[in-house]
Amino acid sequence: MYEEPYRWVEAVRNRRQYLDDQLKEGAPVVGIAYERGILLMTMSKGTPKLYEIYDRLALGGMGHPADLEKLRFNLLEMAHVEGFNRSASDVTGSRLVKYGIAPVIKQAFEEVFKAPFIVKILLAELGRKAEKDGFLTINYDGTFEEKTQYAVLAATSVVEQTMIGYLRQQSIVSLKDAVDVAIRTWAVGDRAQQLALEEGEDHDEARTGPDQQVIDAEILYAHLRRRIAEKTIECALLDRHVQGPSKYRALEADELRTMLPTDLSPSLA
Repeated sequence: MYEEPYRWVEAVRNRRQYLDDQLKEGAPVVGIAYERGILLMTMSKGTPKLYEIYDRLALGGMGHPADLEKLRFNLLEMAHVEGFNRSASDVTGSRLVKYGIAPVIKQAFEEVFKAPFIVKILLAELGRKAEKDGFLTINYDGTFEEKTQYAVLAATSVVEQTMIGYLRQQSIVSLKDAVDVAIRTWAVGDRAQQLALEEGEDHDEARTGPDQQVIDAEILYAHLRRRIAEKTIECALLDRHVQGPSKYRALEADELRTMLPTDLSPSLA
């Protein structure tokens, strides 16, 4: 009987290793708050990773598409039931995460005889004022964090911290600034993940210091050009200046082309 707790802890440790391995090639997600609202950005291979959840709520995710879709549907259902039974103002990101989706993910992770969700989630919430904009990030084990200004998802916490460190150095005023910073931050995360996968190999870039890897924008754009051949740039906004209750809108390809270098245009849907 004394071995049972140890076996459970060992099983949970093995699940973490399994999920880390499944997510190691996932596409990062970047969320940035600016004056007009919140920008979400990622890249995908045909399956969307950015969605509207409710009037002022949007979701970005990485991981298995089926798991992401199931959790997205759960969030949609909970948000609309709350909005119908109570009011739109009662539908908040904090409530959906703390009493809805995080317990579901945590239970699936800890029930070692069932499959866990192979997913990480970023939930963005547009406040009534800019200073109230915020994010919640949820890990595959159900733990979550509340953040302001910006938030990211990546394969590992080390990569996420690298992306956050890069974001802290940036100045963002306009939507164009936000798009440019978001795509470079995505490149920082994706590049760090690629270098981590190549550890132990005779690879020149793997021996480059982390500061040199992320500071030069041209290095990041060069990485993007290599990575976008089979990917599509996804950008979505929670825009407080949009008329009506729903503040979500996807950035169309024509609008994005005015904000990105011309050689990235082929990656636009």
